[in-house]
Amino acid sequence: MNKSSMHNEPVVIIGAGPAGLAAAYELIGQGIRPIVLEKADMVGGIARTETFKGYLFDIGGHRFFTKNQKINRLWAEILGQDFVKVSRKSRIYYQGRFFDYPLSISNTLSNLGIIESLLILLSYLKVQLAPFPEEETFEQWVSNRFGKRLYQTFFQTYTEKVWGIRCDQIRADWAAQRIKGLSLAAAVTQALTGNHRAKSLTREFHYPVKGPGMMWQRFRQAIEAEGGQVHLNSEAIGLIHKNRAITSVKYTVGGDTKEIPAGHVISSVPISNLALLFEPKSPADVLAAARQLSYRAIIIVGLIVDKENLFPDQWIYIHSPNVRVGRIQNFKNWSAPMVPDPHTTGIGMEYFCDEGDATWNASDAELVDLASRELAGLGLADIDGVRDGFVVRQPKAYPVYNNEYGPHLGVIRDFIGALDNLQTIGRNGMHRYNNMDHSMVTGTLAAQNILGSTHDLWAVNEEEEYLEADKQRQTTQIIRDKILMRVFARMDKLAFATAIGSVAGLLIFLATIWVVIKGGPDIGLKLQLLSQYFVGYTVTVQGAFIGFGYSFGWFFLFGWLYAYLHNFFFSYHIYRIKKRAELLSFRDFIDHL
Repeated sequence: MNKSSMHNEPVVIIGAGPAGLAAAYELIGQGIRPIVLEKADMVGGIARTETFKGYLFDIGGHRFFTKNQKINRLWAEILGQDFVKVSRKSRIYYQGRFFDYPLSISNTLSNLGIIESLLILLSYLKVQLAPFPEEETFEQWVSNRFGKRLYQTFFQTYTEKVWGIRCDQIRADWAAQRIKGLSLAAAVTQALTGNHRAKSLTREFHYPVKGPGMMWQRFRQAIEAEGGQVHLNSEAIGLIHKNRAITSVKYTVGGDTKEIPAGHVISSVPISNLALLFEPKSPADVLAAARQLSYRAIIIVGLIVDKENLFPDQWIYIHSPNVRVGRIQNFKNWSAPMVPDPHTTGIGMEYFCDEGDATWNASDAELVDLASRELAGLGLADIDGVRDGFVVRQPKAYPVYNNEYGPHLGVIRDFIGALDNLQTIGRNGMHRYNNMDHSMVTGTLAAQNILGSTHDLWAVNEEEEYLEADKQRQTTQIIRDKILMRVFARMDKLAFATAIGSVAGLLIFLATIWVVIKGGPDIGLKLQLLSQYFVGYTVTVQGAFIGFGYSFGWFFLFGWLYAYLHNFFFSYHIYRIKKRAELLSFRDFIDHL
């Protein structure tokens, strides 16, 4: 489809979160004016910024950090000088102590003590000798890499708070998805260069001076300035389809139902909700699969505390099972303008829950009281210092990777994939736990597909920079991998020993035959010394064969032993490199929960 025909093909984008706005912005850059429908009264989705009595609160903290240079440039282009750098500080609260995060050896050993540290080490050694043969669950995946005791210490409680299910019911592929796969080249390069810093553990990140909502408001302004439309309080309620294509979109606004024609549709709403919108209805198996997909909700209890400085962190992970709060944000440390009164502090207490459970259904007053008591109980503030509070409930914040999600998602994907003009993007639109930058990449690529590209959005991995400009880098990486794999390839012991033995035997055989042919009374005296080592050897034709046999045997043994030791030491060395690199990459894992 050429670009000029696109002006007659209405593009409807459902959802004005980072992914949907990125798609709309990409389209206006090509002269296409999309229509964006947003159910809420503000843009930004889960990355929006809420306001309470002049205080600004994130729905969770949202760092702006990516290795995707196009997204970096896009952020800077939108916000300019309002996009500031922040020095990171975060810690883990566990058993009444604060642990540096990322974990440091000295701080961790000091807090855990010698005995517990030794038990963790023994647990690690045990799993190295007898690992789980299959990694089907999150518990097995983590335990295989760091031992059962370290898993129980730093990962089990917090992970189960976040997801509300036992770690032995969370799929291992979710953990693997959140940790960037380590190629041999990457591991060796890290070891040789000493560049071990995990990419999400940068000590600095960018942040909008008045919270992430500021970014998405600017996106909306830019889209509308070029003729695009962003409709708030407009909920999509129907997708009319015919002949494998969406023909129009129904939505409600102000109590009225409206319908707009659609040449292309891009959706970032939860894919389980999307499956329920089709008219005619989705097949029964698709509807059943949609009902089986699970999500985790989050409640933010914003507290205003009458104290200028509470703690130095931007956020603290709460691993203690004695309190229900999972993470605590100090928004003043993200950006001072988030708090209008410098003598006070704005705190965000994050509670992970399921829609409809006791926490979700608790009243606002009960939640503010709970958050105030837990903040004080952790020793972070005096309960009398909490001046005020409010509550934000965010449904479907995190798609859940339980044991059944894969097949159910596949059924929905197959149905949606059969529609020629519908694409799903973003975290909930793909039921993938994407970071903010990767959600924006899916939106950008979806817009490019409308303009004629053929990107596979489902190939956008959460931990890779998926851009056309990266193809040269990816090709270089493949070449490096192949070279290193060749250098560190295992030697075939039998083939190497046979080759060494054959060459040595032939040298002795040919040397002996040459001396016999040349003849003379003194020729071959030095060669005759081999008889001291090769019993029966003489400088004769018969001796040449005897010399060949001895030389082949001894050097075959030498070659086999050399290849064996070569394989052993190189395998051990590569194992150590990969384990060290994997450990360093894994240190950023909690950031992604």
